[in-house]
Amino acid sequence: MDEIVNEPAVAYQKRHYTVEEYLEMEKASTVKHEYFQGEIFAMSGAGDNHNEIFSNVFIKIGNKLKGTPCRPYGSDKRMNIPENTLFTYPDISIYCNGLTHSDVDEDASILPTVIIEILSPSTKNYDKGKKFNLYKDIPSLKEYIMIDSESVSVEAYYIDDEQNWILNKHEEISDRLTFASMGFDVPLADIYEYVRFNRKR
Repeated sequence: MDEIVNEPAVAYQKRHYTVEEYLEMEKASTVKHEYFQGEIFAMSGAGDNHNEIFSNVFIKIGNKLKGTPCRPYGSDKRMNIPENTLFTYPDISIYCNGLTHSDVDEDASILPTVIIEILSPSTKNYDKGKKFNLYKDIPSLKEYIMIDSESVSVEAYYIDDEQNWILNKHEEISDRLTFASMGFDVPLADIYEYVRFNRKR
């Protein structure tokens, strides 16, 4: 049975790291790390399904956002949440009306409108649980979308007028994913194009 990891593994053992120490180490690192309240966590690599989904979604939303004040960015865009100290690299983030940079890191942006995470077996529980709770601290965030890479399953949360998070779940390839804050939708068939699932019996 595959081990399911709820959170990224702690990458460096030490009492606590300052943000400045983390950023210096990240500059010299060949792999990405998250930072949260003094701890540094290694981020896992991506498989073929993850990369196919990323390409499909990034191309689709990039075309949809042309001519708007919103732009999508991939997982090289570091994001900071000053409200809870998290530094991370969402798979896809959408920023509107330009980029606002973190006060402590000119290479990290704050205040995204939409975050999309592509779920893998090792990160699924973390992305659905603790990470979502951390993302909820972002005052500008209007949507959080999780796309499963092992089955047809998309969980799309959007914030309503009463500031409640509402879930729309899609598990049929004929469904369409609606970006409520962006005013467009994308067919799941396009999201999962070229994706191959392992059929276990």
